[in-house]
Amino acid sequence: MLGLESNAPDPAAPDVAALDAAARQALRAPSIFNTQPWQWRHRGGALELWADWSRQLKVVDPHGHSLLVSCGAALHHARVSLAAAGWAAAVERTGERDRLARIRLTGRGAPDPAAALLRDAIRVRRTDRRPFADQPVSPELVQALVDAAAAEGVRLHRVRLGQMPMLAIAVAMAAADEMSNPAYRLELMRWINRPEWSGDGVPVETAVRKVPRRVPVRQFALDPTAGVPVKPGGDRGAAYLILHGDGTAPGDWLRAGEALSAVLLTAVSRGLAVAPLTDVLEVAHPRELVTGLLDPPGTPYVLVRCGYQTDPTPLAPSPRRDPSEVIVGPEASGPRAPVAVGSDEPPE
Repeated sequence: MLGLESNAPDPAAPDVAALDAAARQALRAPSIFNTQPWQWRHRGGALELWADWSRQLKVVDPHGHSLLVSCGAALHHARVSLAAAGWAAAVERTGERDRLARIRLTGRGAPDPAAALLRDAIRVRRTDRRPFADQPVSPELVQALVDAAAAEGVRLHRVRLGQMPMLAIAVAMAAADEMSNPAYRLELMRWINRPEWSGDGVPVETAVRKVPRRVPVRQFALDPTAGVPVKPGGDRGAAYLILHGDGTAPGDWLRAGEALSAVLLTAVSRGLAVAPLTDVLEVAHPRELVTGLLDPPGTPYVLVRCGYQTDPTPLAPSPRRDPSEVIVGPEASGPRAPVAVGSDEPPE
């Protein structure tokens, strides 16, 4: 268990209740293999975000980059929740490996309507691994996603039509490399076969069966008869986006996660389905191929596939951990009911 200083604020204070609500909203944030590798701590009248390294994927994510991206997504979800409720907040990003950020409320005003749209998107966002429609994502929509990433200090590159074959090759290479690794398969099995009480992991009901795709998706349903049945092909209208930047320090990966959340929520608020991708970045040579697609050059942090749904069938919800396991203090903030929301595992 992560260490903790006992410095609990008055749980009756409205700012404490607002911070607690933001931490609860952040439970819905996407994370690698739905590991939810963060902890929130009420301390000194503020809310601190800590990385939970006990949840690191040692094979898939040996450097902890996707863990930090996941934490960044949680931070952005909390920020959105506060702004939508009319709270102004100062966010200190520490640049540290463990204590990542600190949120302190600075005032109360009118709810931010733009943040309210993103907050509503938090409630309905899913990682949709099903093929998307042939209807293309318009340049105007892509520009909105570029702007959302830029507001978080991260660049967004749309993979051009001529670059798509290289992306498909890179993703397929990464998948073959990982599936040939017994340690990877063991780690994958651990997180797709979680006990119900754990509130984490990737249920097979959220996976899709393996079929030929324009760009492969990570194979979570190892049993060929498990997962959502899908038709071959699809994704002809999908946009493939690469979040990238110049830095590789912990704070840069955290910022990438905030940008990922901003892009996902903006896309969902505008009617798009989304599915983050990281498997292509988990193997050295495929990662180099993706890096070669960037202009200007940079470090790729995470990819996003977005497009229009062809199947209106609701996706199965993914589990979430009990807030009492994730939010520490104040001592008397009251019981927290278990949470089960339909927001699963990205980055994938």
